[in-house]
Amino acid sequence: MRPRRLLIVDASTVIRQRLTAALAVAPAIDVVGSAASGRSALMKLPLLRPDVVALDADLPGSDSLDTLAAIRLAFPRLPVVLLSTSAPHAAASTVDALSQGANDYVMKPEAAVPSADAIGQLCGDLLSWIDECCPDPDGSRPATVTHPNASVAVDARIDVVAIGISTGGPGALMELIPAFDADFPVPILIVQHMPPMFTKILGERLTSRARITVAEGAASRPVEAGHAWIAPGGYHMGVVRRSRGVELTTNQAPPENSCRPSVDVLFRSVAEVYGRHALAIVMTGMGQDGLRGCQRVHAAGGHVFAQDEPSSVVWGMPGVVARAGLADQILPLKALGAAIVERVYRHRHGACVTA
Repeated sequence: MRPRRLLIVDASTVIRQRLTAALAVAPAIDVVGSAASGRSALMKLPLLRPDVVALDADLPGSDSLDTLAAIRLAFPRLPVVLLSTSAPHAAASTVDALSQGANDYVMKPEAAVPSADAIGQLCGDLLSWIDECCPDPDGSRPATVTHPNASVAVDARIDVVAIGISTGGPGALMELIPAFDADFPVPILIVQHMPPMFTKILGERLTSRARITVAEGAASRPVEAGHAWIAPGGYHMGVVRRSRGVELTTNQAPPENSCRPSVDVLFRSVAEVYGRHALAIVMTGMGQDGLRGCQRVHAAGGHVFAQDEPSSVVWGMPGVVARAGLADQILPLKALGAAIVERVYRHRHGACVTA
């Protein structure tokens, strides 16, 4: 298999030069060029024909979003990974770009002259992402693995929807969340793998598209119907039943599956509190976070839906759940919202009861 051809687009000369030099020793990557602006990158794309583009999330003005839009128009299937930082403007630009078609992001050093270790970390993250998420240069992809559904969950009332999602998540959530009406009768809890600040911005962006309210979760917040909460970056989120009702919990316990927030943490608590009245949704994402949580939901008699492979940016998280036989339904993104709504309204009479 030939190396994947990479085009680096970054406003920083230091980042372009050091990243190119560091990747020169990686046999799986061939850095075919670099560009300091979107205009330059767009001129080079037809000539260099890269397999993947690493795009600075914080090019001057709106250049990052404009460049992404142009790439998506001319090369709709070309993988684009953002080079981001935790600076407020970069975080907002990253969330917007992910919502508009960028595949994922990696965090780059914020120092003007980054250390060798920082560049090494960036290279490692970028190589891992390309290896996991980019199709082979010949255009082939693994055959879809199917597994007969093994769920024996009772067709019970649903009182909570819990969603686990990662790579490709913001764009998928932008499509999914508008499916829920303002009077949606159950709460929605979301773990999207993102760092602090990113999750707050994502909640704001989703609220602008949704008919329900979407916000970052916070400890002791009542879990109410018609609201969606996103686990805050850097914190695990779960639920607990108290005398006054179900409330959110957050903590900074060690990461699980190298993730904090972790889908497994949320799903375990949902299984414990809601039992057979829980519906867990596993969507596009790298790795296997959510697998053990789905096992808990399944064992408690709850239901599990998984996004299908063709509509996933990466069929890692939903794929392992599907192959384990834990998914009651495996659905394309365009059908997922309607399936959730139908399942929630089934057996629903009057107000939501979580007992």
